[in-house]
Amino acid sequence: MNSERKKKTGLFFGSFNPVHNGHLILANYMAEFTDLDEVWFVVSPHNPLKEKKSLLADHHRLYLTRLAVEDEKKLHVTDIEFKMPRPSYTIDTLAWLSEKYPDKDFVLISGTDIFKSFHKWKNYKTILEYYSIYVYPRPGSDLGDYDSFENIKLFNAPLMEISSSFIRNGIKQKKNMRFWMPDTVYEYIKEMHFYEK
Repeated sequence: MNSERKKKTGLFFGSFNPVHNGHLILANYMAEFTDLDEVWFVVSPHNPLKEKKSLLADHHRLYLTRLAVEDEKKLHVTDIEFKMPRPSYTIDTLAWLSEKYPDKDFVLISGTDIFKSFHKWKNYKTILEYYSIYVYPRPGSDLGDYDSFENIKLFNAPLMEISSSFIRNGIKQKKNMRFWMPDTVYEYIKEMHFYEK
């Protein structure tokens, strides 16, 4: 009996502060228009080296992201980085997940904007050697020196110019931001008075 092929799982890292339709469109694009079987949102904990400012508490961002994808078969949310030493490095998360889920083939999902500083990532050469990176376009950036790597694939995903900071500012200014995120997420943000101050 031949063993089943590994499930190809895209990892979409972010603070998701808050999660919005731009994130969901990109995750959906990767799940539907590439060979990925599923996409996991990896909600990043607060980095102690960065100023907190308007970063919502970890558990609230996790809950909002779960609300956003609760009915989706191919989209999931993980709090894996909450359980790891801080600050969490992508290579450590990849290694830990690969060990925990040997039946999955993990792929990093990222925007072209990471390649300006990718060489500064911890063990970035190891990531390049052992993992595929599925890339979506971001305004004003491209693959640069990385366009010749076989395991880096650029997909023609929609160019999303929606940012969480724009949404937070809108809420602070008492604007109606209903159409920027799923209704369940927006209603919970309003109910909890998140980002209003």
